[in-house]
Amino acid sequence: MPKSVLVIHGGCGAIPKAELTPEINRAAREALTLALRTGYRILESGGSALDAVTEAVVILENDPVFNAGYGAALNRNGLHELDSSVMDGALGLAGAVAGARRIRNPVRVARELAKVSDPLLLIGEAADSWAAKHGFELVDNSYFTTPSRQEALARMLAREEGDDLSPAPERDKHGTVGAAALDLHGHLAAATSTGGYTAKPAGRVGDTPIIGAGTWADDRTCALSGTGKGELFIRRALGHEVHARMLYGGASLEQATGEMIAEMTALSGGAGLIAVDRDGNVALPFNTEGMYRGWISAQGVYVAVHED
Repeated sequence: MPKSVLVIHGGCGAIPKAELTPEINRAAREALTLALRTGYRILESGGSALDAVTEAVVILENDPVFNAGYGAALNRNGLHELDSSVMDGALGLAGAVAGARRIRNPVRVARELAKVSDPLLLIGEAADSWAAKHGFELVDNSYFTTPSRQEALARMLAREEGDDLSPAPERDKHGTVGAAALDLHGHLAAATSTGGYTAKPAGRVGDTPIIGAGTWADDRTCALSGTGKGELFIRRALGHEVHARMLYGGASLEQATGEMIAEMTALSGGAGLIAVDRDGNVALPFNTEGMYRGWISAQGVYVAVHED
């Protein structure tokens, strides 16, 4: 009988180690731990990997430390446009929303869309309307706003106005949350959710809601969720590429994920992945200074930001 495993991330745009206050460090680790324990309870009770990753991500969507749901990044017009997706490795079903403005927990709507997978992806007002019709909670767009996100937007716009060509801090550029799991039935699933990057153009869609880019799950290989420069993830079909290297090339999970992060590095893109394979092995590679991340299994709980 397979042993359940859950792995999560809160984005590779982690606060630099030198700037990470004890308060933010504690809050981030507590939220990651709560998300892990929430999802793992579902797995250990015999629940599905899909339900486990969904509810783990809900915890992170509800926490302002992370760039998803409450506390999501603001676009250049000062609004939130939220993206999320889920994928079931057993049947290949998937669901996603992009550019949603009023859905409190986008990952739950993506989970509901995965039940039908037609439509699979809804955008903007259509996503909000579908969510309302199916009983999901809608909120005013201002619900997602926090002072720290307003400050980040101001910093990014000031950089542009001042023609500052130096790289923007990772925490201001992007951030995502995600989860991948193996359940007791041997099935895999993944979920990802994000507000995109600070000062993104209105209508911009990244890799998070694109199945095969930022989210992937297939019982034959692995389940994964990505974080980083979404445009590069889309161009490389990164999630599916990891799967293909394992299925057709015989690569291990560690090899396949490590190779893709190396490709992102060669393209000068900040990136991170969390993944679990069908045997319960986990991988959490990233090329930035830090990545909020963790995993839980029968062996215990692991949570980290900058350390190995």
